[in-house]
Amino acid sequence: MLDCAFTPAPATPQARQALVTGGRQAAPQRPAMNLASVDLNLLVALAALLEHRNVTHAAQHVGQSQPAMSRALARLRGMFNDDILVRTSTGLAPTPRGERLAAMLPSVLGAIREIVSSRSFAPEEWRSKVTMAMPDHQALVLLPRLLPRLRERAPQLDIVTDPLLAGALRRLEQGEIDLAVGQIGETPPGYLRRSLYSDRFACLLRQDHPALAQDWTIERFATLRHAVIASGSEDGFGQVYDGLAKLDLPDRDPMLVPNMLTAPAMIAETDLVLTVPHRVATRVAAMLPLAVVEPPLELPPYEVALIWHERRHRDPDHSWLRTEIAAAALAAVDSGRRSAEAMEPRRRAAS
Repeated sequence: MLDCAFTPAPATPQARQALVTGGRQAAPQRPAMNLASVDLNLLVALAALLEHRNVTHAAQHVGQSQPAMSRALARLRGMFNDDILVRTSTGLAPTPRGERLAAMLPSVLGAIREIVSSRSFAPEEWRSKVTMAMPDHQALVLLPRLLPRLRERAPQLDIVTDPLLAGALRRLEQGEIDLAVGQIGETPPGYLRRSLYSDRFACLLRQDHPALAQDWTIERFATLRHAVIASGSEDGFGQVYDGLAKLDLPDRDPMLVPNMLTAPAMIAETDLVLTVPHRVATRVAAMLPLAVVEPPLELPPYEVALIWHERRHRDPDHSWLRTEIAAAALAAVDSGRRSAEAMEPRRRAAS
């Protein structure tokens, strides 16, 4: 019969630890070093000392006096609780701790330099994805000029466009999108803008529309059924203003069209009229049997802007991209002017 004695567990954590370690006292854990108390200049001095293994030469390398370097070595010995370098018959030699530090320091100092220095930006090496919110009608004007520029200058950059402008300002702030292109009356605090171009408005009708054979007056314009492109925006950003909201027109229930891709095809097959920015009108009229006509009344200019949040403002990547977008917009304006002159769109003054 086995006689088993029961030994109660030690009452205190210290006693239980002693039981686990065989009665030996466990070594106390060393508290983590407070980085706020570390002088980073000492790491530069340490690298020089371990490289030259001579206090005088190390001092000359970092532009210090020999006494200052000697004091730095004394502080390093206290910080690491190690001699770091000891005298031998051939000069100073690193301790094992010093050898480990010598192997670690180049990468550590390199990382610190990367953190505190302004890195150079090479567009051809930029591997990233940038999301831009812009309505379809602005993509139609801007992207044919922008994408070839980026393919040549930043071939590894992916541009993703989002036609939905709903909540664009919030999404810019939260980083869901990087940039937005559209029309905005006033830039809120925390956001920045750059005007890309201004435009006037034009009317699109099918080429054989009955209204084109009659006097193009405000009264005639008011009797037509209008189409309106939905902006999908609730914060006033990126709206496609067609002038109807501020006009006293009989058509209080215009046909809502989801996007600029659908609208021209609908206009080409119906008696609807669509008022859009002039550069958009000339582009789609070059592809479909549509007539571009000046509105029979004065409408305010249409300004297209590039919007971004201040968190992206000083990023060299995005600063470069914003410059490229502005250059592409300028090229689109020049190209649109030449196309408009070549097409000689039909213009009728209001009687």
